[in-house]
Amino acid sequence: MLKLYNTFSKNVENFDPISKDGFVRIYSCGMTVQDTPHIGHIRALITVDILRRVLKLSEYSLFSVYNFTDIDDKLITKMGESHIDYRIISQRNIDEFFEVFNNLNILPFDVYPRATGHIEEIIELISKLLEKGFAYKSGDDIYFSVSKFKEYGKLSGKRLDDLIEGKRVEVNQNKENPLDFVLWKGARDNEPYWYSPFGKGRPGWHIECSAMSMKYLGESFDIHAGGKDLIFPHHENEIAQSECATGKPFAKYWIHNGMVNLKGEKMSKSLGNVFKAKELLKLYGPNVLRFFLYKTHYRKDIEFSKERVEEAKTAFKRLVPYISENFEEDNIEVDIYKDFKNALEDDLNTPEALGIIFETVNMINKKEKEENLLKNTLCRMYKDLGFIFVKKEKDDLTEQLVEVLLKIRESMKKEKNYQMADLIREELKKRKIVINDLKDGVTWKIED
Repeated sequence: MLKLYNTFSKNVENFDPISKDGFVRIYSCGMTVQDTPHIGHIRALITVDILRRVLKLSEYSLFSVYNFTDIDDKLITKMGESHIDYRIISQRNIDEFFEVFNNLNILPFDVYPRATGHIEEIIELISKLLEKGFAYKSGDDIYFSVSKFKEYGKLSGKRLDDLIEGKRVEVNQNKENPLDFVLWKGARDNEPYWYSPFGKGRPGWHIECSAMSMKYLGESFDIHAGGKDLIFPHHENEIAQSECATGKPFAKYWIHNGMVNLKGEKMSKSLGNVFKAKELLKLYGPNVLRFFLYKTHYRKDIEFSKERVEEAKTAFKRLVPYISENFEEDNIEVDIYKDFKNALEDDLNTPEALGIIFETVNMINKKEKEENLLKNTLCRMYKDLGFIFVKKEKDDLTEQLVEVLLKIRESMKKEKNYQMADLIREELKKRKIVINDLKDGVTWKIED
């Protein structure tokens, strides 16, 4: 039975999708594309990727959406700073996103909507909120009236009175309440705009996600995912405007991943402490980055440093000699795989799943069970976690030459010519080929 932590209930719950036919609808809050993807985006992607992989393992069918926010204040600021059209900026960064996305072996989403492609749906949603009295026009802008939604704060656990009391905002004479948020911004000089029944302008950030998610997943859907920094105000505002417009529950489960911190400090573009995704992939590759992130439970914040990634790289290398794309997927050690699957179905417990993988490696080394069965199981678990099968570091010619030298060395040992046998070992070691003499034979591997 799949269990997931639901931010809404603050509990781990048995997963029970809205549809009883095993069909699950998922919305993942995607990038705001004023800049290129970084390690924080990788973590959010890996989280929703393992979520969907585990849902598939649990035999659910999926329809998943990943959006791009390609018009908002940040993008317009970037346009002003760079003097480059916002459409060019967003397309460049979306192109780089997909390059990173494909390198990471993320399961494809069914739809990748952009906010600018859904202005009609956004206008329709704002019109509903105006008609029902949950929104108001002030000047050239339209705001959502937070006080009209009595359940505001039910996701984040924040109380409306406390928020108002503690709210530090610039004086905005247009707002009836300091917590009210903008649905539509009237056109400003040198900014992009669209025509609407309530005047020229552009959408606010929060309304974009509500319009896109409901277009593709319906007014109520199963899972809304994103980083925990989006819980308030973004996801809280999505719930408010969506449920006021439809009168129905919005998302049933809210899945939020932890932040990526640097020395206890949240990663931030303004602080200049951002690690770009493309650069990290060049340095470490997709498998090591995925492994590094899996070592920490998705709900916990993770401390990022190159030293920690290097440690993950060293640990991951232990798996490489046992992994081959050519394995018998159904010929596995059932009990080990069951434990592995149970770990993943327990709120995506990847640290425990990795522990089972390394226990299996130890069992192979100790020859506790039939080796091929264990290797098949290991490869199956490796595949289920989304790791990429890569070509072995030792090519066919290298392997043949080493095997010949090992046979010569074995002959030397039988002839008690230990000096020559040791010389072969040392010469191979100089070339980073390490020999391991065992009771029942010799193994070797190439080290970095």
